[in-house]
Amino acid sequence: MLTSVEIRKQFLDFFASKGHTIVPSAPIVVKNDPTLLFTNAGMNQFKDYFLGDKKPPYLRAADTQKCLRVSGKHNDLEEVGVDTYHHTMFEMLGNWSFGDYFKKEAIAWSWELLTEVYKLPKDRLYVSVFEGDPKENLPPSTIALAEWKKLVEDDHIIFGNKKDNFWEMGDTGPCGPCSEIHVDCRSDEERASIPGRELVNKDHPQVIEIWNNVFMQYNRKKDGSLEPLPSTHVDTGMGFERLVRVLQGKQSNYDTDVFTGTIAATEEITGKKYGQSDSKPDIAFRVIADHIRAIGFTIADGQLPSNTGAGYVIRRILRRAVRYYYSYLDYKQPLLHQLMPVLAKQFATVFPELQSQVDFVTKVVKEEEDAFLRTLDKGLKKIDDIIRTTETAGSEKVGGSAAFELYDTYGFPIDLTRLIARENNLEVDEAGFEKEMTKQKDRSRAATAIDTEDWVVLNETAHMQFVGHDTLEIESKVLKYRKVKAKGKEAFQLVLSVTPFYAESGGQVGDTGVLMFEGEPIRVVDTKKENDLIIHFVEKLPVNISGIVTAKVDRDKRNKTEAHHSATHLLHAALRKVLGPHVAQKGSLVNDEHLRFDFSHFAKVSDDELGRIERIVNEKIRENIPVKIEEMPKDEAIAMGAMALFGEKYSDLVRVVMMDKDYSIELCGGTHVDATGEIGFLKIKHESAVAAGVRRLEAVAGIAAETWVGAQLEQLQAVKELLKNPKELQKSIENTLADNAALKKQLESLENRALVGIRNELLKKDEIINGLSFIGDIVEVSNPDALKKLCFDLRNNLNDYVAVLGANIGGKPFVAIGISDAVVVARSLDAGKLIKEHVAPLIKGGGGGQKNLATAGGQEVGGLTKVITRIKGLLNN
Repeated sequence: MLTSVEIRKQFLDFFASKGHTIVPSAPIVVKNDPTLLFTNAGMNQFKDYFLGDKKPPYLRAADTQKCLRVSGKHNDLEEVGVDTYHHTMFEMLGNWSFGDYFKKEAIAWSWELLTEVYKLPKDRLYVSVFEGDPKENLPPSTIALAEWKKLVEDDHIIFGNKKDNFWEMGDTGPCGPCSEIHVDCRSDEERASIPGRELVNKDHPQVIEIWNNVFMQYNRKKDGSLEPLPSTHVDTGMGFERLVRVLQGKQSNYDTDVFTGTIAATEEITGKKYGQSDSKPDIAFRVIADHIRAIGFTIADGQLPSNTGAGYVIRRILRRAVRYYYSYLDYKQPLLHQLMPVLAKQFATVFPELQSQVDFVTKVVKEEEDAFLRTLDKGLKKIDDIIRTTETAGSEKVGGSAAFELYDTYGFPIDLTRLIARENNLEVDEAGFEKEMTKQKDRSRAATAIDTEDWVVLNETAHMQFVGHDTLEIESKVLKYRKVKAKGKEAFQLVLSVTPFYAESGGQVGDTGVLMFEGEPIRVVDTKKENDLIIHFVEKLPVNISGIVTAKVDRDKRNKTEAHHSATHLLHAALRKVLGPHVAQKGSLVNDEHLRFDFSHFAKVSDDELGRIERIVNEKIRENIPVKIEEMPKDEAIAMGAMALFGEKYSDLVRVVMMDKDYSIELCGGTHVDATGEIGFLKIKHESAVAAGVRRLEAVAGIAAETWVGAQLEQLQAVKELLKNPKELQKSIENTLADNAALKKQLESLENRALVGIRNELLKKDEIINGLSFIGDIVEVSNPDALKKLCFDLRNNLNDYVAVLGANIGGKPFVAIGISDAVVVARSLDAGKLIKEHVAPLIKGGGGGQKNLATAGGQEVGGLTKVITRIKGLLNN
């Protein structure tokens, strides 16, 4: 049986025999690509070659690349360890052609290596080709199909859609159709029962993709469009771990010698055995064997665990592994760092960077484990309490504040809380968690903390009473007050003996209004609850705070708010009617301007569904249904079908709001209209996602709806007038957009031609300074990117060069400095450093970039000439 070392060597030797240069793996941590945190595919290090931005030093290459897929589009973290074939860090074997060979050779060689070198049975292999995509004007891969027909029987060729057979690294960048090779590892009996072709791309654990021939032909732009690459390329990838599994005849990647050394070491350390059953301890062994690689190689490549960015991704992976061995292998001390020497030795010949830093990496990992273990035990006990409380309350979600406490106090990444919740058939209120995160950031940014003084008590015997359901004006007295300071400003909070002001609760905002003290008006800017107190926020105190006060709620604002609140009840019922009984309110915001309603649902609500929901609500509004409100025992209310919100705490006596007992009955303490007709009508403005399984509707009702619709009609009329009141507005807009696109394309073509002319003129101004070609000039271009493009174009026409190009664009100065790679090394020049130290001060701006290309923008146009003179002077010294 071939070892993994031999399998890797055979791959590289094979492509070396085909004229490929064997290149080392790029670092797993990406330093110079803002679109990526980590190398997530073998092609990352060659992206500039594919785009034509850089000339490759070879036309053919082969390698094994360290990759990490735990964030963004390619995210396999949740599956890792649970199944036997997903990984965080993995090796991608690849062979590459940069404008050299294409589909014919790539297909033939992949088949030759698999069937003649690795001796895989041909009848177990299936290939797929791209069927095309009319929506994107992508034709089917007829050339690939023709080449496969030379090698494979027709019933082993499968046509794949864009999802399966069009490869894209991310939202932008090089991409193209791909042709995959799948292997059927099932027994002969299983294969006879169900043909392998029926299981390709169906997530069958034994019918798996083993090779992907990607034919790079396009570049995906930010606007989603595709443009042809300057030349065609081959980007092939073969998951090393899967290949070893197949060639070693294993049913699991973790049963191969890629992982067995780590698993054996873990068995020895913990005293537990792997492979006893398909249980959580087995998952823990797999998680550890996988995660240790991601942790070790990323740290070795320069990324330390942290609380932000790429560092936080690594910390998440590490803590996930710690949690598994702590909980399911019953190992309560640092484990991962003990495995680092085993891992470093295993990969010493292929990825020596870990072996050379093994002591450092081991120390970093141990410190991370120690820090997390100090809080993990308390955190696990805390989350057990949270889960019990959640289940007791009948909720299906761990609250956002609880998840945030686990993050903030116990160091639990949100995905670790999500993992534990999922094991208990719960979800996490991630919208609530993010809200708490935002609050924390806001608190940290605050210049000063809120300083609340003690209450000044005027009447210790009286008790507060809320009468706002029945009246909006009443005489009262101040029970107590206090002064608060926030950001240097003073304000006051009052508690009244009896108040009509509704305090913010249940999504409904607090009332505003006025308190009249013997003719002196004091404005109430907000009303909130603190425990059971209704607190009125005012900006100043009256002259006589002990006298009688008349409390008046802003009637107009209350009425508009009530219309929106009652509309949410009608909306809730309509959502359940259209989408299904699974819909439940997950949050809301109701004020005088609009309403926001969050609800449980696992798919985007279609335009047709939104239309039906809106029509139902407006039908109920037109029916002018009396809104009946009754107080009754909670059990009685639930028995009659009243909707209660998960996570809300209700007393034994509840307030039930009914809008037709056969349509909407809810427990609610908010204020409402007397009849649905008072709402006027409802208009849904927007639907969106806010968290996993939670959607959000934003809508307006009553006068706010009239205002919004009026504004939309005014905007529509303005558009019509701009287009000379066409008979068919949509067609006119489509024609205008088409004309605009054509003009942009024409303008781009003209600009490119102009840049060629500017480049040719610049080449005539080349002067030699200390053995370097120097070009310094102020040019006329329309955008800063044109300066960068000129620097790139000059690179292709000069050897050892330095270019300093400036431009006045819209009254502001812009500068680009380009330096050839050889000069960067030989003369220790750094374009980014030159920009920051010499260019930015002269144009009163800022900028930066890489050593071979950097840019700046500023405010002082007159500094452009000084910039060229300054850089030229530096080269003369």
